[in-house]
Amino acid sequence: MTTNESIQAAMQKFEALLRAQQSRAEEIKAQGEFLDYTALEQIVIGVCGGDGIGPTITKESARVLEYLLREEVRAGKIAFRSIDGLTIENRVAVNQAIPEDVLTELKQCHVILKGPTTTPQAGDPWPNIESANVAMRKALDLFANVRPVKVEEEGIDWTFFRENTEGAYAVGSQGVHVTDDLAVDFVVTTTEGSERIARLAYAYARRNGKERVSIITKANVIKTTDGKFLALCKEVGKEYPEITTDEWYIDITTAKLIDPKRRRDFRVFILPNLYGDIITDEAAEFQGGVGTAGSANIGKRYAMFEAIHGSAPRMVREGRGQYADPCSMLRASVMLLSHIGAQKQADLLERALDICMFTEKKLQITGRENGCTCAAFGDYVMETISAL
Repeated sequence: MTTNESIQAAMQKFEALLRAQQSRAEEIKAQGEFLDYTALEQIVIGVCGGDGIGPTITKESARVLEYLLREEVRAGKIAFRSIDGLTIENRVAVNQAIPEDVLTELKQCHVILKGPTTTPQAGDPWPNIESANVAMRKALDLFANVRPVKVEEEGIDWTFFRENTEGAYAVGSQGVHVTDDLAVDFVVTTTEGSERIARLAYAYARRNGKERVSIITKANVIKTTDGKFLALCKEVGKEYPEITTDEWYIDITTAKLIDPKRRRDFRVFILPNLYGDIITDEAAEFQGGVGTAGSANIGKRYAMFEAIHGSAPRMVREGRGQYADPCSMLRASVMLLSHIGAQKQADLLERALDICMFTEKKLQITGRENGCTCAAFGDYVMETISAL
């Protein structure tokens, strides 16, 4: 193929991507309001283990959730549904990020507790299928990734609102190898996508008495897409005059989060997809690492809650899967409980985790035989809850 032919083929693919993203923007416009959980006769919680250590830590978190919600389950107000089939082997077998039958099961739930999944990368024996996380966020339109980080003694009280369906991840597996010398990926920013993440973040800030919202971009360099995101978020911020809005570039933000004086000023962050992915892992380190933080993925109809770390296939290969740390999944379970209106249970679990992880620490998780198992830690958490 000549260079001109390669460029023409790339332009045709680019046109198809543009049309698909324009259709998605129009679909967002047509959406209704958020699902009202109080109006449901029964809330269905899907438990999807993923792969690697995912099934182990998800099973343990579900066991703690079932303990906390046992009365609601007995009354038929809440039901748990187990969903298998999101392993890397199953996904590769059908060459889909999420097999169709699994996606159908997921859509029959209202909220999902999801374990980590393996994403193929260069050098892996797996084909280049899309991340299951990215695919689920798009399929269920989980546009907001919400991650809290709190360390009281350091003055850290941060909540990150990462846009989940656009940016550099929107068509991350659909870049174009134009020629042997040129490859191109795409960044997507829409008006509807930017405004709705901004409104969710500002509404949260107002509802929770947070006095500052920081918009994080690289708009001085990525002028078109980051510039659009920044301008739209600032426009939404004008509707909340009691909240101070400031803007930061992503590079200096990573520096200021480790500045003991400046980091105390931050409260709520709004970030495009890629920056949010990176900086929330940095932020989690202040709380004890990615194993200590949970993540919520919120849409108008569905919500998914997960650990923020990966599937750790090496632990499973080495026979250490039973020693996996469930704390990130348990933190995500706190957010799940709060989301469905079970705030009393959410507060109990959060208090128990603070005791088990930071205050009392009767059991230690090391990921190896010199620490406790995932199941033993789950027992410890439930024993602590019963004593509160």
